[in-house]
Amino acid sequence: MRVFVTGATGFVGSAVVQELLRAGHQVLGLARSDASAQALTDAGAGVHRGSIEDLESLASGAAQADGVIHTAFIHDFSKFLENCEKDRLAIGALGAALKGTHKPLIVTSGTALVNNGRLATENDLPDPYGQNPRVASDLAVAKLAEQGVRVSLVRLPPSVHGAGDHGFVPLLIALAREKGESAYPGDGENRWPAVNRFDAAQVFVLALEKSAQNAIYHANAEEGVPFREIATLIGKHLNLPVVSKNGPDLAAHFGWFTHFASLNNPTSSQITRDILGWKPVHQDLLTDIDTAGYFK
Repeated sequence: MRVFVTGATGFVGSAVVQELLRAGHQVLGLARSDASAQALTDAGAGVHRGSIEDLESLASGAAQADGVIHTAFIHDFSKFLENCEKDRLAIGALGAALKGTHKPLIVTSGTALVNNGRLATENDLPDPYGQNPRVASDLAVAKLAEQGVRVSLVRLPPSVHGAGDHGFVPLLIALAREKGESAYPGDGENRWPAVNRFDAAQVFVLALEKSAQNAIYHANAEEGVPFREIATLIGKHLNLPVVSKNGPDLAAHFGWFTHFASLNNPTSSQITRDILGWKPVHQDLLTDIDTAGYFK
């Protein structure tokens, strides 16, 4: 297949590109900059200039492909609501270009949207009236499915980890360095599901090849790592005290990240494994934190 990939030079998207090429597919990657275009060329992929804010470029890229994988998202949390709306519009533009073609569209979402506190499965749906604006992306996918678009959703866990990670774990490390202590909320038993980026990339590729309509997949290798274990490992590497935070102290330490640090999001991926035959093989979260260059 010739596959159009948004976010093709990002942490997850670049792994998806590698896995697609390894599986024998051709890749057309969305590139906003010359540096991104060069990275795609070096990886052996084709280049399509544009951005997720340029809806015409998205539609044009999708029209040239046999399938689309949408991993792009603007990770500026100071404009989270605005960026969730941009994602909704991008999904709509990609879906409109594929309507009536039966070509697959794979869209990225997050496990954190469903069932905070008990084991979430692929059958669980987010509250459409919930406070997390990222739910707009899931609703956009559901709307496309109703219109006959062959669209599926891949939910990523809070930590997609590995060498080159610039997500939540590096943020926690930076916070610990800044505050002089590595913290966890309450008893630290709240759990984060996790996956290595190359295992996650395999789910996107398998979902594309499966080409189901309105399917939901969970790309997490671990059901839930206790947050205290993450904080303890960070404290060990930085030689800092590991402490519990509650109430105002919790908010003072984590700031805008308090919601994410407090997530209790145990998540199953058993349905995904059964349907796609997915078998994660890469290092777990704590091993990656320990060995994958997080403390350079």
